[in-house]
Amino acid sequence: MTALSVNGETYQVDADPDTPLLYVLRNELGLNGAKFGCGLGQCGACTVLVDDKPVFSCLLPIAAIADRKVRTLEALGTEENPGPLQAAFETEQAAQCGYCIAGMIVRAQALLEKNLRPTETELRTHMAPNLCRCGTHMRILRAIRRAARAMGGGVRETAERTP
Repeated sequence: MTALSVNGETYQVDADPDTPLLYVLRNELGLNGAKFGCGLGQCGACTVLVDDKPVFSCLLPIAAIADRKVRTLEALGTEENPGPLQAAFETEQAAQCGYCIAGMIVRAQALLEKNLRPTETELRTHMAPNLCRCGTHMRILRAIRRAARAMGGGVRETAERTP
């Protein structure tokens, strides 16, 4: 048995320690926000937060989780009460097929929790590991900018100089 802390709850999971976190989240815990995309850590559809850092859950065995805290899309809001990023993605119609969106929102959450006022370059660099095959990247970036403003920050064009 492996103990996992997911979205503030502790779960005892009876799975091989080499089982990818993605499979446990979806198959054992019924958390379907993270998607199986490529299985190679190249698309980001499976992105979750581990200790507030975005990771590809398709590559991370549950043995590597131990005392770490996992957060999935389900922890960021609900259909009835969406979080700022979820609301912004809906307003900006950032999803076309929607397959990548959970991973995009989770990755963006990590950025905005760390830096509510990233530069445009920081935003694009941070989001680069996650791919959208439908090509809605511009709407996704607009949604993240909108969420940053709603959360009391905003995306800056360039780095600000400090005296």
